[in-house]
Amino acid sequence: MNSSTAPQLAPPGAGLPALELFIARRLFAWKCWTGSQAAFDARFRQERALINALVKDCDAASASRRVLIRRCRGLEDSSRYWSVWMTLDHLRIVNTSIMRVIGSLTKGEVPPGVASTAAVKPGAEVTAEVVAAYEASCDAVLAATAAPDLKTSVRFAHPWFGPLDAFGWHAIAGTHMAIHRVQIERIREGLAEQPAAS
Repeated sequence: MNSSTAPQLAPPGAGLPALELFIARRLFAWKCWTGSQAAFDARFRQERALINALVKDCDAASASRRVLIRRCRGLEDSSRYWSVWMTLDHLRIVNTSIMRVIGSLTKGEVPPGVASTAAVKPGAEVTAEVVAAYEASCDAVLAATAAPDLKTSVRFAHPWFGPLDAFGWHAIAGTHMAIHRVQIERIREGLAEQPAAS
């Protein structure tokens, strides 16, 4: 599914369909209940490697082209018309935020402000420089989550999952990467189906 004109999508921050959010909250609670720092770390690293494989052979013209995709689970409607580079920029923004939240919580401090899905959308004018910035954000998450104990007494609210300790935010990190890895896969499919006009 591809489009040369901007489609009409839900506004940023509109969230997920009610049933999907209901299920996601329960699955996430189970993940936090049964998971471990080692498992969350492994998932993050795995998704990072999969994303890298998808991006490394994507030329600049393709990586910068926006593609309208069918929505995947966990993705807001407003995020369906991004490029590969826009998706990496979103991951950079969110990874940096997660790193800062975890860093604060492990110091016993509640970060200022409120987490918002609308506030972490990328701009359309993203360049190849985002690749290095995205990689740095991944390294920053891994450094923050290497703390010995992420089950902190203080919490910071996620807009969909409510107040989370640092362990919960660690669980979010790999899951979020997975959602956008699927998004990149669908963008790549769209690019292959409708190559740019020469």
